[in-house]
Amino acid sequence: MLTRLREAAPRKTSAPSKAVAVGLGRVRGLWDSPVVLGLVALFVIAFAVDGGIGWYQNRLLEQQKQERLQLENAAFTSLYVELRRITYEADGESYRLTLTMQNIDPEIPLYVMLNPVRIFIQSGLVWKEVPSSPAPGTTWGVVKVSDSFSYDVIFKANVENWAELIPGYMHVRVEDDMLISQSAEPVDDIVGRRNPFYVYLKPHDSDDGAIKMRSKMQGKPPVFIPMPPH
Repeated sequence: MLTRLREAAPRKTSAPSKAVAVGLGRVRGLWDSPVVLGLVALFVIAFAVDGGIGWYQNRLLEQQKQERLQLENAAFTSLYVELRRITYEADGESYRLTLTMQNIDPEIPLYVMLNPVRIFIQSGLVWKEVPSSPAPGTTWGVVKVSDSFSYDVIFKANVENWAELIPGYMHVRVEDDMLISQSAEPVDDIVGRRNPFYVYLKPHDSDDGAIKMRSKMQGKPPVFIPMPPH
């Protein structure tokens, strides 16, 4: 039996059928087609372009985020705003309030849009707004702050039944709103900032002797007493 198997002629392998050969030929023909190769190339290029656009957009968003954080830091940290003083006006009923801005990084100027300063006086449990306007020589608008800048506001404290948290003094709130940019012609690189100040304000017709007696105050009672934000 083994001898017959050894002597038997090897079988011929069958060749692929004509249909299979034709199918394989068509596949190879498709890959050789300039149209197919062109479509594949376009797909690869489109994929690469889409990936590049996504990378660029992510980088642009990150850059805009960093620029925004830098601007906010400059607006809230580099710019110091102070209510410097409040004085009586000669008309016997008005006050002059002076605000000062100080840029602690003079090498990077800030452009500040000044808005009307609003003054409120507490009456009971509510705040009542009183008339205010820029002092002569002061206008609301954009100012360049490289070092320091001061501006004055004139207002009247014509409120009845004002709250007396300190004997003889009105409780006053000052709202100073501004828009800040590092560009002279900003587009969307603007940060809004509100500066609230609270003070005690002495009326024009106050009796200094009565105030000193009631509050145990030493020396002449000042026109205003600043308070921490609250």
